Order: sequence, then structure tokens, then C-alpha cells
Amino acid sequence: MDDRQFRNAMGRFATGVTVIATEMDGDTHAMTANAFMSVSLDPKLVVISIGEKARILNKIKENRTFTVNILSADQQEMSMIFAGQIKEHREVEFGYLDGKPVIPGAIAQVACEVAAEHVEGDHTLFIGKVTDIHLEEKEPLVFFNGRYRALSEQ
Repeated sequence: MDDRQFRNAMGRFATGVTVIATEMDGDTHAMTANAFMSVSLDPKLVVISIGEKARILNKIKENRTFTVNILSADQQEMSMIFAGQIKEHREVEFGYLDGKPVIPGAIAQVACEVAAEHVEGDHTLFIGKVTDIHLEEKEPLVFFNGRYRALSEQ
């Protein structure tokens, strides 16, 4: 199978959209990602997958903390900013949860400390021990087959 076929197959899995954030030397660094999942309830653990070319990779390795911000349906522009799809500079105001940077208005903000990291292929998997959570009642931003989508009730 070729790379395009693999990417197309993985794009058939509908996901939420997250922004992963960390802080280093007083600066917040963030990227859009959909490679996120819960791992364990006891202890409360999540995993994120960061590509070896991502600028945020070494910052998480050094800082040992990150947040996962699950975006709401009205935050598509936020996703596009941190995915590099919007090239002109946009000022983004971050809030804080447990001393870690978060995206205000996200339907879930999950603050984590790195519990473990595993290099697999061209990505590093970070297991995060959840230190705090903030939730909001909104509809999620959804990504499927290379496009942003909205949920519709059946």
C-alpha cells in the first residue's frame, strides 16, 4: 500500500479536533491534532501522538506538561491557526488550568503531566497523567475525510 492509500484509510475515521498546548520559557506553543485518546480511568491517563517534525515535540519533552483542548464546533478557525492553514499572524489568548495553557471555550480542557513517552515510527506517544479537567456544554468540532464537519442528530 502507498502513503496516500494509508492516509485516505485513516481519514475515514471521524475524530474530534484538539489543540495540544505547552508552555516553555513563558511562551505558549500549540498545534492542532486529532491523534488523542483516553487510556486509563485509574489512574486517569490520556495519550497524544506528536510527529518527529513538529516544533512542539521537544518543548513537551523538556517541559513534561501539556494540555489537550477539545475544540467546539465554533472553533474551526482556532484549529486552522494551529494547523498552519491560516498563514497571517492571529493573536490567540490562552487561559490556564492547573498552571498550564488552555484554549478558552474548548468543550474540554485536559491538563496533563507526562508520565511516559514512547517513540514509535515517526511519532512520539506521550502518556499524560491528567491533573485537572474543565468542561463546557457545546457541540464538538468534527473532522472526517479531510474536512471539518458538524454533528447532526438522527
